[in-house]
Amino acid sequence: MTDADAADKRPAVKNKIWLSSPHMSDEGFEMQYVREAFDTNWVAPLGPNVNAFEKELADKVGVKHAAALNTGTGAIHLALRAAGVGEGDIVFCSSLTFSATANPIIYQHAIPVFIDSDLRTWNMDPDALAKAFEKYGDRVKAVIVVHLYGLSADMDAILSVCKPYNVTIIEDAAESLGATYKGKHTGTFGHFGIFSFNGNKIITTSGGGMLVSDDEEMIAKARFWSTQSRDNARHYQHSELGFNYRMSNVVAGIGRGQLKVIDQRVAKKKYIYEYYKRELSSLAGVGFMPFNEWNEPNYWLSVITLSGKVRPLDIMKALEDDNIESRPVWKPMHLQPFFADCDYIGGDVSKMLFENGVCLPSDTKMTDEDLDRVCAVVKSLWE
Repeated sequence: MTDADAADKRPAVKNKIWLSSPHMSDEGFEMQYVREAFDTNWVAPLGPNVNAFEKELADKVGVKHAAALNTGTGAIHLALRAAGVGEGDIVFCSSLTFSATANPIIYQHAIPVFIDSDLRTWNMDPDALAKAFEKYGDRVKAVIVVHLYGLSADMDAILSVCKPYNVTIIEDAAESLGATYKGKHTGTFGHFGIFSFNGNKIITTSGGGMLVSDDEEMIAKARFWSTQSRDNARHYQHSELGFNYRMSNVVAGIGRGQLKVIDQRVAKKKYIYEYYKRELSSLAGVGFMPFNEWNEPNYWLSVITLSGKVRPLDIMKALEDDNIESRPVWKPMHLQPFFADCDYIGGDVSKMLFENGVCLPSDTKMTDEDLDRVCAVVKSLWE
């Protein structure tokens, strides 16, 4: 048998199905803005696309001001600085999140205290938050609330708990652009909101973030800090610590194009979720993300929970064998080695979600055939 004959007998490698990969518009909106940046030689930080992207995103979510930055992490960092968070201050933070939410607390030499999730929302538990305030009181400088997987936290309850303590509320809406709570966009309830445009987000600029607020002065300050705090002088003069956090004009052009199709992306994410729910909800022990009447998610990732013999690792390995990407639920911050010495308020909800959850492929380029393939692999574990 020749090598060619042997190759013919090998099983064909199936196309990769991604968890959530970049999806440029069919219309080429992004390239139009990027080409304009190159044609005008605006390829450095700042420029017309940056200014326009800030305004267009602010208008989309219904907030007055925005600062375009190179990461969502940088946006959280500048929000903490704007809140006056410094050494020894307490910052409450959702435990069930990615580490980028919590790391900027350490940048400011502050002390994170992690708050458990509520099963109704998978986000910060207002009751656990109230207990945390009872313990720490006036030592708390800020609260970082995460809108996990595009699900809104119960903002009315959280705002009510926070109100007597006069703390700065920062919404990590990195995963929830396009989601609403009682008709209002996530990221617009607190003093500051942050969005991420990382490669796996619902819209992407390859990397980037946005800090939003109705406080014009604080957003102007954030822009100043993000460009190395360069004073308004002919020479290079710096009276404050600065950071290299500003978004480039090329990246902002991608963002402007992506923003034109965000409603399509949300609709497709919802279609994917509903497809999985229709096909998999009858399997013993399978549960789905919670939805409340006041929440319209963006369905960034479709997440299931398992309570039977089939475990998350079983599903992830089976999908991996079929060249399909999936992911565990975030490992809570209070269980991370780096944050092991930090205080944690609450029960075992976030831990339970981590141990029993699986993020299924939620890529907006998926076809019905791709969805059928994912479902077939998952169903095979119950046969």
